[in-house]
Amino acid sequence: MQSTRTLKDRIFLVIKGLAMGAANKVPGVSGGVVAFVAGFYQEFIYSLQRVNKTAFKLLFNGRFKSFYRYINGKFLSLLFLGMVVSYFSVSKILDYLIVNYQLYVWSTFFGMILGSIYYISKDFKAWNRKTVIALILGAAVGISISFLDPAKENDNLFFVFFCGIISVSGMTLPGFSGSFILILLGNYVLLLVDSVNALYDTITEVFSGNFEFIKNEARIRMLKVLGVFTLGSVTGLVTFSHILNYILKHYKKITLATIMGFIIGSLGVVWPWKETIYKANSEGAFILDSTGKQVIENYQRFFPEASTETYIAIAYIALGILIVLGLEWYGQRTRQIKI
Repeated sequence: MQSTRTLKDRIFLVIKGLAMGAANKVPGVSGGVVAFVAGFYQEFIYSLQRVNKTAFKLLFNGRFKSFYRYINGKFLSLLFLGMVVSYFSVSKILDYLIVNYQLYVWSTFFGMILGSIYYISKDFKAWNRKTVIALILGAAVGISISFLDPAKENDNLFFVFFCGIISVSGMTLPGFSGSFILILLGNYVLLLVDSVNALYDTITEVFSGNFEFIKNEARIRMLKVLGVFTLGSVTGLVTFSHILNYILKHYKKITLATIMGFIIGSLGVVWPWKETIYKANSEGAFILDSTGKQVIENYQRFFPEASTETYIAIAYIALGILIVLGLEWYGQRTRQIKI
């Protein structure tokens, strides 16, 4: 099923991809929430689950236009274009803002998630024993994840492939932060910082005519890690989309209640008033990544005191809520495909 999009719609779709890509890279924030609130979540899942045997048959038979139409290629290509651009631009801006204005960034995200909870719950009328249990279980899982201790970094390619599958959970499952899961698995810096930097450096060197990186074993290893991680991410996207499409068709009310629970549980991860705990070695020195940044280990949460900074943070929470309400308004105007 395809939808007719104006140039304005296409530009906004790229912008949504930018937002999803940026959200997926920030620990605690789920790109799926962006898709859900902006009104294209079901089309996103629908399009991904079209990557199946029929699609591959069209592709291998050289029927590229039919393949492109079958998988809703215009929608996916614009969305993924935004995500790719985000990883090398918007997400870097977010990295800077989180380092220098951490409280206000987390406050905005906290407000956006509060707004998302309102958005999803306001029209949900199917409350019964099963959906309430699903909500509680979803919230319990989300809260439990936020208190887990991170594992050590592991560049084993089989494990990296598994990380790729898990990392895209935030794109397909609103409220489930794939990047935060990578922190818990110990591979956030390896997969979303070091490997991406290695690719960026390699592309820069290739365009400047420098191919010395071929002799750099560490660089080649990092590029292999990124390739396997990407393969795992694609596998996870397609797999999750098929599962979620089936679940949404047959257990939609319970699924929506569980998603609400996940999002409620994720509030603990994005709580604005928290102290970042960085990894340190046995001598107490902070461990740095390849860019010289301190490696995040976990967060210690606390309650704020009355101060000007706290009041400004509350204003940013309100801003986050307003952003979601604005996305909801736009999503209602442009939503054209329903499963």
